[in-house]
Amino acid sequence: QVQFVESGGGLVLPGGSLRLSCTASENIFTIYTMGWYRQAPGKQRELIATITSGGTTGYADSVKGRFTISRDAAKKTMYLQMNSLRPEDTALYYCNKASRLLNWGQGTQVTVSS
Repeated sequence: QVQFVESGGGLVLPGGSLRLSCTASENIFTIYTMGWYRQAPGKQRELIATITSGGTTGYADSVKGRFTISRDAAKKTMYLQMNSLRPEDTALYYCNKASRLLNWGQGTQVTVSS
């Protein structure tokens, strides 16, 4: 089955930026609608950004206007550019299909704190 590896997380000050990467073991980004998810401590995992096979993007209200999802099919990689980060963005971030989920990767931790 497809394996995902997320990277790019870290500790950042409020208002800062990070770019997350998600590399897949197979090139599925132009076949399925893909998504970035996050799970904050004590909360359920939530879908925050999607990109269709045709490149149409969608965002949860909580990140709209601050986060941008993109992909590079040749590199089998999807990205999440996160700007104007807030403490409430602190979470473990994952990538996966937007439906009919595959196995989860290990995620990448994003901590927004002063």
